[in-house]
Amino acid sequence: MKLTVIGCGYLGATHAACMAELGHDVVGIDVDPRKIERLQDGDVPFFEPGLSDILRRNLDAGRLRFTTDQLAAADHGSVHFIGVGTPQEARGHRADLSHVHAAVDTLVPTLRGKHVLIGKSTVPVGTCEELSQRISYLTAPGADIELAWSPEFLREGFAVEDSLAPDRLVLGTGRLVDDPQAPQTETLAGEVIRDIYREVLETGVPLIETDWATAELVKVSANAFLATKISFINAMSELCEIAGADIGTLADAMGHDPRIGRRFLNAGLGFGGGCLPKDIRALTARADEMGAPRAVGFLREVDAINMRRRSAAAELVAETIGGEVLGRNVAVLGAAFKPESDDVRDSPALAVASRLALDGASVTVFDPQAMENSRRLQPSLGYAASAREACDRADVVVITTEWAEFVHMSPDELSPVVRHKRIVDARRCLDAQAWRAAGWDYRALGGPVAAPKNRDKKFVHAGERAVVESAPAR
Repeated sequence: MKLTVIGCGYLGATHAACMAELGHDVVGIDVDPRKIERLQDGDVPFFEPGLSDILRRNLDAGRLRFTTDQLAAADHGSVHFIGVGTPQEARGHRADLSHVHAAVDTLVPTLRGKHVLIGKSTVPVGTCEELSQRISYLTAPGADIELAWSPEFLREGFAVEDSLAPDRLVLGTGRLVDDPQAPQTETLAGEVIRDIYREVLETGVPLIETDWATAELVKVSANAFLATKISFINAMSELCEIAGADIGTLADAMGHDPRIGRRFLNAGLGFGGGCLPKDIRALTARADEMGAPRAVGFLREVDAINMRRRSAAAELVAETIGGEVLGRNVAVLGAAFKPESDDVRDSPALAVASRLALDGASVTVFDPQAMENSRRLQPSLGYAASAREACDRADVVVITTEWAEFVHMSPDELSPVVRHKRIVDARRCLDAQAWRAAGWDYRALGGPVAAPKNRDKKFVHAGERAVVESAPAR
């Protein structure tokens, strides 16, 4: 099929490349000429494992191209995906829909004949209803435009897998669902989605067809649930720190309950990125607008718990070196909000590094992928080319992102270069016994860490779990 993707940021570029990988003829459109130039040259502007190969392969095959020509969508095909960003407003918690409005306002007047617009961006409930009125006003005489919404569930670091082998597809349309007994005719969007994802659906992936409002709520509801689970275990870790209990063993014991499960019960520095924080805040703001502030009022405490972990980590670092960090050398290993990503938006790791620097520490940061973005966001911090360089003459080392190279790093790699053998494991991802046996003062955010013999062998190490447990992003 001939498809266009409006917006070529993380979501749009990934979606365009993966649609081409499924065999479709795809044009990606964006207003940023620098971004388009890089993509057209086969250069992914962000770090996402596996995406570069797919991008180049489909560019070479002629199934994919990128342009800034806003009229290219109308000329190319009749199915258009909207994958623009919906960031948090600069002065408030609402989602900023200006990019969505701009995409619709630019695209719709150019369309002639029958077209389907399928939104991928994360939007507040009620957005489709508003957009349908906007589209109706902008539609040229004789044009027939159907609006549908199919939210994305991409996890940064696993976006290719989630695009080509999703765990579910959701499609919301404007059809009536008030009367479940009333006959429902197949929508054009339903036919289109089945054609686009034919190979995917044949593997057994479920397609959930619903109304606009439900589709809009699915993504933010899933992220709100994950954020709640993560903040819950971090709230318990606050109690464990006071009581001297082991939050890891507590989480393992809870995880045996099939109603709860072990995934996303890893205590530590908490969540960040461009998805979970933004989505839970936008959901609470939208609930306020709808006159139902108490429905999701608990998410404010979920957010507060998560933010407290950043302060707790900085306080633990100060405690580890005698009460204050002023004039001390601090090595921070990790800047991205999670491993397998270069995303530093609302990153707990960078927040801790910045807090320590503000308190007077000389902070040096290293991250395998996020150095360029980190320098752009926090230019006043020091940066190193390797973990070993970052730890040179460090009074304390802080693990803030659970990259595999940090998780499996031997204490002997850093012992010769640090000034003092102190380490703060803000992600609870290291082998505490190994570091202590090597003479290091090991501290973990969330309280004591039990010896391995006391831990349930059914569950893998926290750092290894972190590589595969990643919340949806974007």
